[in-house]
Amino acid sequence: MKGSYLRISSLTLILALLCTAATAYEEVEDGQEDLLRISTTTSLYDTLLLDDMEESFEGMYNVDVRTISGGTGIAIERAVRGDADLILIHDVARERKFIDDGYGLSRTCFAYNYFIIVGPEDDPARIAGMTPSEAMKKIMVEGSESPELVKFVSRGDDSGTHAREKILWDRAGIDYEEVTTPGNTWYREAGQGMGPTLQMTDELRGYTLCDTSTFAAYRSDLELVPLIEEGDVLRNVYAAIPVSPTAYPDTNCEMARKFINYLVSDDGQDLIAEYGTEMIGKPLFNPARGNCDLIGCSEDECALPLSEDYCSLAKA
Repeated sequence: MKGSYLRISSLTLILALLCTAATAYEEVEDGQEDLLRISTTTSLYDTLLLDDMEESFEGMYNVDVRTISGGTGIAIERAVRGDADLILIHDVARERKFIDDGYGLSRTCFAYNYFIIVGPEDDPARIAGMTPSEAMKKIMVEGSESPELVKFVSRGDDSGTHAREKILWDRAGIDYEEVTTPGNTWYREAGQGMGPTLQMTDELRGYTLCDTSTFAAYRSDLELVPLIEEGDVLRNVYAAIPVSPTAYPDTNCEMARKFINYLVSDDGQDLIAEYGTEMIGKPLFNPARGNCDLIGCSEDECALPLSEDYCSLAKA
C-alpha cells in the first residue's frame, strides 16, 4: 500500500488506467513460467487488497503477477478467451457454470464481505429499516411516482454486483425487464465499475447496491450513507478458480495453484482479516476460514489448499 488509499480518484483516471492495464495485459506472451495472469473483480482491485497480496506472493516466488479488473462477466470472458490463468470473482452461479463448461477446474472460497444499499442521508424513498426486498420495492414505487427525487443507479455491467441486484429485484417480486423498461427515468445504468457507479449515484443523489469494501474506500468522498445492511441475500463471497490446463494448455496452472494456496494460507487469511484496519479502523474483508457454513461454501471448496499434483491430475 503506497500513496492514496483509493485506487481511483476520478472517472477519467479510471478509464486511462484500465486502458493502459488492458494493453499491457494483452501483450503478455501466453505460457511464460514466471508469469501469473489474474482476472479479477473491481472490489478486490480498487481496495488495493490484491496489491499487498501480489507483493507478498512475488516475494515468495520468482513470478510477475499481472492483474486486470472488471465486472465478473468481463473477468470470465477474459478467461474464456485464454487471457487469464486465474479468476477471482463473486457470483456463485457463474462460477459453477464456468467450471461445468470446462473452462475452470474448481472453486476455492477465500473471503467475503456484504452488499449494502446506500443512498442520500435524507433518504427520500424512506427505506431505512426495511428488508432488502422491501427497500427495492419501495425505491421502484417512489421512483416511478417521483423520478426527480428518487433514483436507483445500477452497475449495469454484467458484474457480480449487477447479478446480485437482479436477485434483489426478483426477491422483491419485480420482473427485471419491468425495471429496465425504456422511459423509467428513475432507473439509471452506469455501465462501469463500483467506484464510478458510487460517484454517479452521489451526483444524482440516488440509491445503489454496493459492496462494503468499496464503499469504505470511497466513503470520505461521498455524501451517501448505508441504509440497508442486513439480510442473508446481501452476503458476498469471493472465490478463486484456476483456468483449466486441458482447455488451455498454455495456462500457468501451477502458479495459479500456488496463488490460491497463498490466499488460504495462514498469512493470506490473516492479511484478509486485518486489511483496512490501519486505514479506516476495521477490516474491509472477512476470511473464509472458519466461516464456511456461514458463507455457504462446502467443506471441500472452503479455504483449503490445493494438492501438489492438482494440475497434473487435471491434465490427465
